[in-house]
Amino acid sequence: MAAESTESSSRLNIFDQTALVKLPFKTTKPFHELVKRLVWSAILLLASTVIVWIDRDSYVDSTAGDGVSLIDAFYYSTVTVTTTGYGDITPVAPHARLINAFIITPLRITFLVLLVGTTLEMLANEGRRGMLDSAWRKRMRNHTVVIGYGTKGRSAVNTLRNHDVPVDKIVVIDNRPSAVAEANRSGLAAFEGDATRRDLLRRAEISKAREVVITLNRDDSAILTTLTVRQLNPRCHIVVSGREDENLPLLRESGADAVVTSADAVGRLLGLSSVNPHVGTVVDDLLSSSKGMEVVQRMVSKTEVGAHPADIQSERVLAVIRNDVQRNFYDPSIGRLQAGDVIVVVRKAVPRATETQTESDLVR
Repeated sequence: MAAESTESSSRLNIFDQTALVKLPFKTTKPFHELVKRLVWSAILLLASTVIVWIDRDSYVDSTAGDGVSLIDAFYYSTVTVTTTGYGDITPVAPHARLINAFIITPLRITFLVLLVGTTLEMLANEGRRGMLDSAWRKRMRNHTVVIGYGTKGRSAVNTLRNHDVPVDKIVVIDNRPSAVAEANRSGLAAFEGDATRRDLLRRAEISKAREVVITLNRDDSAILTTLTVRQLNPRCHIVVSGREDENLPLLRESGADAVVTSADAVGRLLGLSSVNPHVGTVVDDLLSSSKGMEVVQRMVSKTEVGAHPADIQSERVLAVIRNDVQRNFYDPSIGRLQAGDVIVVVRKAVPRATETQTESDLVR
């Protein structure tokens, strides 16, 4: 697999925009940067033309001998700032030569720096992106890949961050430039492209990922993406969002460890809110993060070993996972908690550092 990944990487052009990870830093589009520099170059050329035209009596045109016109001034400025210098129009007065030395020459240098610097900066930026991409890929281990950064994807990322998943361990893949830009603004590394492409998934180091969350809008795309991810990483935990109940078996057979039916879940919540408004409010509260109540999964602490689930006062135990088998709270086989047990509890939501930071940023 490593050899296959290396071979695929070698076939990719390092300057391919869709292949490189887009890290969260401010970027400027090359076209806009080029236009801006061309405008500044035109301003410098115009300034030089105006200077020569105002002082035209101090210049001699050796070819025509009829003085320096506005066109001659523009021509002189053009050949001067581009360092062509034919010598047919020359300054003869001492002050005109001083102006050329201390004003026209700096304008000429600035003009060249703007034009040449544009090409050099674009090459340097692309080289920098290539090096950043390589360094980023080398340090990516046990990360979470979120495929699809729509409403569901953003909610999934927010939940991950609220449960202390480091932001530098979350990678987003989406085929919309706006979604990738939004992920970058949120501090996330992102790839733009089709998640069914193997080369793109390899660039996201999918083979080393610990979790993969797939939140695509179409079930057929989700099935194909799940199959591809499972082939590239047989060990990762895959959670997929499906839209239709009839496609759930296909999603599970594709390799998904957990499947959430978005339409069905929303429909159930709507039904609960209609028939039992308070139940719907409680469920919505449990699904919301960092306010009211929250559902979390955690290891049993040393002080809780040997106790009954009902003995835990600050939390309410909903289920116990023992030897990879889930037992609900009413299962009599749970008995007393054991070392190594994992419990699912309901507790008062704890404000997260990420939200506290966001609120303080808004205040500032």
